[in-house]
Amino acid sequence: MAESGADPPVASAGSGGGVASAETAPKKAGSAVGPVEMSRAENLQRIAQRKAQVRGYAHSKKLEKLGVYSACKADDSCKCNGWKNPNQAPNPPTVDVQQHNVASLSDPCRSCNHVLADHVSHLENVSEEEMNRLLGIVVDVENLFICVTKEEDADTKQVFFYLFKLLRKCILQMSKPVVEGPLGSPPFEKPSIEKGVANFVQYKFSHLPPKERQPMYDLAKMFLRCLNYWRLETPSHRRARAQTDELSAYKVNYTRWLCYCNVPQFCDSLPCYDTTQVFGRTLLRSIFPVMRLQLQEKFRKEKDKLPAEQRTLILTHFPKFLSMLEEEVYSSSSPIWDADFSGSDVAGAQAALQAVSGSQGLGTPTSNRQFSFQSGVSCVTGEPSSASGLSPGVLSPWRKGEEGGAAGEKRKLDESMTLEDAKRQRVMGDIPMELVNEVMSTITDPAAMLGPETSLLSAHAARDEAARMEERRGVIEFHVVGNSLSQKPNRKILMWLVGLQNVFSHQLPRMPKEYITRLVFDPKHKTLALVKDGRVIGGICFRMFSTQGFTEIVFCAVTSNEQVKGYGTHLMNHLKEYHIKQGVLHFLTFADEYAIGYFKKQGFSKDIKIPKSKYVGYIKDYEGATLMGCELNPRIPYTEFSVIIKKQKEIIKKLIERKQAQIRKVYPGLTCFKEGVRQIPIESIPGIRETGWKASTKDKGKEPKDSEQLYNTLKSIMQQVKGQPSAWPFMEPVKKSEAPDYYDVIRFPMDLKTMSERLKNRYYVTKKLFMADMQRIFTNCREYNPPETEYYRCANTLERFFYNKMKEAGLIDK
Repeated sequence: MAESGADPPVASAGSGGGVASAETAPKKAGSAVGPVEMSRAENLQRIAQRKAQVRGYAHSKKLEKLGVYSACKADDSCKCNGWKNPNQAPNPPTVDVQQHNVASLSDPCRSCNHVLADHVSHLENVSEEEMNRLLGIVVDVENLFICVTKEEDADTKQVFFYLFKLLRKCILQMSKPVVEGPLGSPPFEKPSIEKGVANFVQYKFSHLPPKERQPMYDLAKMFLRCLNYWRLETPSHRRARAQTDELSAYKVNYTRWLCYCNVPQFCDSLPCYDTTQVFGRTLLRSIFPVMRLQLQEKFRKEKDKLPAEQRTLILTHFPKFLSMLEEEVYSSSSPIWDADFSGSDVAGAQAALQAVSGSQGLGTPTSNRQFSFQSGVSCVTGEPSSASGLSPGVLSPWRKGEEGGAAGEKRKLDESMTLEDAKRQRVMGDIPMELVNEVMSTITDPAAMLGPETSLLSAHAARDEAARMEERRGVIEFHVVGNSLSQKPNRKILMWLVGLQNVFSHQLPRMPKEYITRLVFDPKHKTLALVKDGRVIGGICFRMFSTQGFTEIVFCAVTSNEQVKGYGTHLMNHLKEYHIKQGVLHFLTFADEYAIGYFKKQGFSKDIKIPKSKYVGYIKDYEGATLMGCELNPRIPYTEFSVIIKKQKEIIKKLIERKQAQIRKVYPGLTCFKEGVRQIPIESIPGIRETGWKASTKDKGKEPKDSEQLYNTLKSIMQQVKGQPSAWPFMEPVKKSEAPDYYDVIRFPMDLKTMSERLKNRYYVTKKLFMADMQRIFTNCREYNPPETEYYRCANTLERFFYNKMKEAGLIDK
């Protein structure tokens, strides 16, 4: 193992520019891959050609080349550490790059006068392969010498010089380069950035079908690739805005990045690692804000260079993707950074993302890396799927596991399933998906829609539509911020908190400024800040009581010149999604007379759903204010809710139009009213049933208020139904071996065993759900079997028995 000489220097704050790497001049630090990478690619190509040239030298020329870096072995008293050609002029004092005249082994050293043979005697029995390896290190040493001489930044120059000495020592000792000292060895943090991003994709988008999930993988790959080629800014540049503790940690990571990720890209004798595989959350937090802003700005400037099929994905969905990722990066409770995080296919997601740089695995050096740079946005690799496959809610922060499992797998029922959960089950008689998809393709295809084209918002657009569009373009951003006593907030967060204090003070003049300041800067309170052009223009200050299951909204305001733009609604929707992710599903607030209207629009009411014992003594009471509450539905993507509702309305409208087009029969007008009749039943209108209208089946039986009472009643009825002699055909699911075409005919199968499992798991939160599943059994049987069969007769008999038992239990009217 090689001696490292001195420990690698941890970069200290100094002056100067960025990392020069293999370029001939320093380049701005903290920059994305761009047009200048063309020269970088050319430099890398020249380095590879130079190594091939040196390795193709004659044996005598190779010995001369290595002799320059080999200590004299003539006697122990000679301290010469490299043969110097007597024919080479001492000025300029540069590292030997190429000598035109091949030296003889008998040529004396200009420094110690011992012959070349005395310097290379240790290479007599060395294999050609080992000699070529050492020659590759020689070229790397020459390149590092150029970097040291041209680098202006003192910290970076120090690291380059350390690596220069390390490689020289490796040639001297014929060893492999190993960076030793306090830096540690890769990976430096677990989970890695790559693993965290893979977890993020699973956590946020695993509920999507494969076609819609693929663009998310493409965005994640693009982000990781950009990060792998990202140039970190030097500590001296960062010093102006970073805290002392943060800067110290950044210096260590910057030095690690230079030694393991940056320099090895052009000095392949050093082990090379991908930034995303050896660094974790700490480094990502330190560079994410700057990287995000520069990436988005770069993409906006170069949008015309983007392929048409990628433009929507990158310009529209990538900013939202980065916003969601940023929330997880800075959240103290995000599960994506847990060592034991498990998703439906985390391993598959990480394997897909590892294709970014052809890496072999976590913390494994990448070898023979091929760099392909283009002018413009070279971070975009492959051909991401078209953004047209994205549904409106794709980039909404859904939680992991909200949708069912893999296709063909029966969904496990949660014991705590609520009425809203249960309503998501498909009902017999649903509109065929083929028809829905056909209608969807019509309303989403501008060519298929009639009427004038409008690029502006319609008169009936949702309140938050304009704000949503601005967020997608990156004009506005949302951040959850708060003060901390355990660690110093960075300067940006403190500036935002001051901005929030000013907004609340101006918009809430009746509230004492000292009181606002105390709560905004209280570590127990957090604020969802609305940022536009780097300046806070609004926010919602809140305090979360996780153990009590609710959050108190303390202040809510948007600066006066930015109102009536939908920011307030979009701000509240983001707050709802944040709390759904945290598992807190109730909001409480004391609203004054001016705020009641706003909160009503956001779904608040005076009917408080949470028990009084949960919040009394916890929230602040204001004289003259009204207590209002809002219960969140974890199934709703609130930031896209208005878009989804609008689309559903359009679908319903189109379906009604299609149904009307199918009805061609015209009936004469009703004459009964001329005879004095003032009112008739709806079902007596001629042709009404042909339109698909069904009489109301609402029963007047009382729903048991106690869920335990309902459970015991349904359990008793289920036992009686299963004990009825005609129930034998329906006890188990139909086996495909007995009826091969059954599942082709019956789209929604049901049986008593499945119902018993659902009942046990407390799925039936209302009697209607229980009745619907039982009715499905009878309907399926009559649909598949002819009337003359025994199965058909059993279904009729058991149906009568079931409804009699429901009447006896008082669940339906007699």
